[in-house]
Amino acid sequence: MMKYLRNLFIACLCLLISEISFAQKAEIRDPKIMGMLNEVSANNLETLIRKMVSFHTRHTLSDTLSKTKGIGAARNWIKSEFEKYAAESGGRLQVSFDTFTQPADGRRIKEPVVLKNVMAILPGTDPNDKRMLMVSGHYDSRVTDVMNIKDFAPGANDDASGVAAVMEMARVMSKHQFSCTLVFVAFVGEEQGLYGAANLAKRAKEEGWNVHLLMNNDIVGNTYGMETDIKDNKSVRVFSEGVAASETKEQAAARQSAGTENDGKARQAARYIKEVAERYVDQLEVKLIYRRDRYLRGGDHTPFSQQGFAAVRLTEMNEDFNRQHQDIRTENGFKFGDLPEYVDYTYLQKVTRMNMSVMANLALSTQEPENVGVVTSGLTNKTQLKWDAPKGKTPYGYYVLMRETTSPFWERKFFVKENQATLNYSKDNYFFGVQSVDENGHESLVVIPKPIR
Repeated sequence: MMKYLRNLFIACLCLLISEISFAQKAEIRDPKIMGMLNEVSANNLETLIRKMVSFHTRHTLSDTLSKTKGIGAARNWIKSEFEKYAAESGGRLQVSFDTFTQPADGRRIKEPVVLKNVMAILPGTDPNDKRMLMVSGHYDSRVTDVMNIKDFAPGANDDASGVAAVMEMARVMSKHQFSCTLVFVAFVGEEQGLYGAANLAKRAKEEGWNVHLLMNNDIVGNTYGMETDIKDNKSVRVFSEGVAASETKEQAAARQSAGTENDGKARQAARYIKEVAERYVDQLEVKLIYRRDRYLRGGDHTPFSQQGFAAVRLTEMNEDFNRQHQDIRTENGFKFGDLPEYVDYTYLQKVTRMNMSVMANLALSTQEPENVGVVTSGLTNKTQLKWDAPKGKTPYGYYVLMRETTSPFWERKFFVKENQATLNYSKDNYFFGVQSVDENGHESLVVIPKPIR
């Protein structure tokens, strides 16, 4: 009996070791990307936020003439900081206002007003790579009354935290070169109706920009959950839509036939963000939230989604609503308001690194394979995939990805050098995707195959 138990224990131990070994996954970090991440400074992020708070209010309709207070002073300062980074980049970073006139809306815009997004663009080095990767936050702020343009509206977390992340990324990344174009933008008018983002999204569509991905950072510096008393400095949410708002009837029919309602461009981008960010940033867990935004709410990524671009929202895991849209006041010994002392700057540093790791990995990658298809000419329990090489730089190879239909994440990756692959798994039972990869392990976004005969 003892010998049987000993043998059973040894067998179970061997099985456990085997399972652990099978679960192990090598994570290769590019030293260049790690070097950039290490430059992200929590002290810099705090300095940027405190400076934005010093403008008293950044309400979209506030003073534009003062040099020290109001939306005008705030946007001029953000632009001047971008211009400092441009000088350090050798002039490659291009800084500008995206200026437009917002008509009255009978709601939160009482009369026509000139508004300005602040943009910094780092052009790509490959003329054949038309991809544009965008990262954003909104620099306007508010108190309880959305039309109150006078009172102190610090907006430290909502959303100076997002703008500070964007600015710190621009400072670090503008010193480097990437294949595609990077766009760093501070939006105006979010609290009044997403007007800055709507204007830029419309412009991008009209001018034919290839906005490959927009990561919108809104409320990304708090680690405390009101009421639940949860303190979490490891988790961050990524909101992504499954079915694009711009979907046509033909696209809807194809999606329904293939069952790919969970594989829209934004959802694929969210999976990519999780994989890359958790590879590069320690003590980080990216939570994929399968909604465009929080329940019945919206953000500056929404207009880009509506224009057909892949756009997602990054937000802290647990929000503190005592710090959002609140008049600065003290009641029963409790101080309300979105003040800089309530921002967790090391957490914001982690979120900034998260954004940067994704943007850098994607910007250094080759472009996606083209005309990716799954062969449907015959009944088979195998899956045959074919695709064409991408434009621009030739990939080192490709990953064919596979997951169960019930799985939220890609579960397996098969590396191939050719432009085709046949797997001993049925397309009836699994979802597949294809991405290119260069010799340093930088992956493109994933392309979902279409049926081909």
